[in-house]
Amino acid sequence: MQSSKKRVVKDYDKLPEEVINQIKLEYPRGFVKHLIQYTNKDGLQVSALPYETDEIYYLIRMSATEARQIILDDDDYEDGILRDDFEDDVMDDDNDDEDELNNIPDDSYVDED
Repeated sequence: MQSSKKRVVKDYDKLPEEVINQIKLEYPRGFVKHLIQYTNKDGLQVSALPYETDEIYYLIRMSATEARQIILDDDDYEDGILRDDFEDDVMDDDNDDEDELNNIPDDSYVDED
């Protein structure tokens, strides 16, 4: 990670759809095995999914249980694996919105609720 990148801590369900789609492509077999642990600003151990764009480093707050449930509830996943046709479906939409991935305000790891 480059130190000049914006750093954002955010809940999965509060991310823009374009970012969520890119995260799904980055983690097509789910999130649980990719969760990291860190100490938040209140001194509590929490888990999060790391994700990077060209300009932003995200820590997406979720527990292992939440990570499993997100995949179970998401129609884009079948048997815990991202559908083969998902990338084709979103790439056409995302090409027009690519700049939006990097237009999220800089929080310098400030928790967003």
